Amino acid sequence: MNALHIKVLNLLKEDARRTVDQLAVMLDTDPEQIKQVVSELEAEKVIVKYATVINWSKVDEEKVTALIEVQITPERGRGFDAIAERIYLYPEVKSVYLMSGAYDLLVEVEGKNLKEVASFVSNRLSPIDRVLSTKTNFILKKYKQDGIIFADQEDDHRMLITP
Repeated sequence: MNALHIKVLNLLKEDARRTVDQLAVMLDTDPEQIKQVVSELEAEKVIVKYATVINWSKVDEEKVTALIEVQITPERGRGFDAIAERIYLYPEVKSVYLMSGAYDLLVEVEGKNLKEVASFVSNRLSPIDRVLSTKTNFILKKYKQDGIIFADQEDDHRMLITP
């Protein structure tokens, strides 16, 4: 992967709606070369998906997100992978990360309400063989996600005073 690949990735991360022509102008490169770079990155699964970041607090849809710390016993021969796979196959699970520290996996779960997430933890996640413990943390408010600030910035209406 060369410098052009990295530049294309960074620009698409900022805004995935940028066209090949826009990228070519921004990088002072031929559009065909950009098209080939993007095709290579997609074929190699470096670019996995083009996604939109949504501030769900602005939408009238009830949604609860929880981050669940999970301690597990690794499986002989497969380590943490087999249990992580079993967990990430549930549709409620949005992300699973292998962590260092006090717990092994961090699982992000979305549900319609607190009861739905609690039910997932108690009926599906906790009973999995090799899951030792879980600790559920509900997200109350998102201030920033994927580099995008969600907090509404108020204009400073104070009067400017100079000496």
